[in-house]
Amino acid sequence: MIVKVCGMREADNIRDVDENDGVSWIGFIFFNGSSRYVDSKPDFLPVKSKRVGVFVNETYFNIVKKVKEYCLDFVQLHGDETPVYCSELRESLPSDTGLIKTIHIENEDDIKVTVGYESIVDYFLFETKSSLYGGSGMKFNWSVLNKYIGNTPFLLTGGVGPEDSESVRGFRHPLFYGVDINSRFEIKPALKNVERIKEFVNKVMI
Repeated sequence: MIVKVCGMREADNIRDVDENDGVSWIGFIFFNGSSRYVDSKPDFLPVKSKRVGVFVNETYFNIVKKVKEYCLDFVQLHGDETPVYCSELRESLPSDTGLIKTIHIENEDDIKVTVGYESIVDYFLFETKSSLYGGSGMKFNWSVLNKYIGNTPFLLTGGVGPEDSESVRGFRHPLFYGVDINSRFEIKPALKNVERIKEFVNKVMI
């Protein structure tokens, strides 16, 4: 299972989380409307974990610039990016850079949006629908994903906390590949509780 820890910024904290064998990806938010916005390059970047850059309605130029500066393995699009935008961006990115599209979910109808992105992106990130681009910290009803019949693997996010390890472990869908955690594991914005992450990872990996 992929475990992505998003919204990181502090060098020592990044190092501590990166050393956890159960953490697969570490995310950096390049949206200046977020309290976890990364405005300067940390002194330490993940060595073991894949690096994910999170962008909201950003220009191709700025995304490609960050991909090169941070040696990003994935670009995550968290805004209103269209399939055409994603396709054109893909042509601008290095061939080995993966693309993740966040799909905001409230009910089964929202899942239909995925159709336009099939074969363009590598993963979907299913997030709770909210007026906030940075997320609401609230869960949606995961059972609606039974209606997802696409071919693109996905990760779950949206209010996932330490108490959700059993629910994550018990969730079943052939294309469920992992989970994205953030605010519910924080001491303060962009500073993660390393012990809580370790405990969570140990439980979901059982």
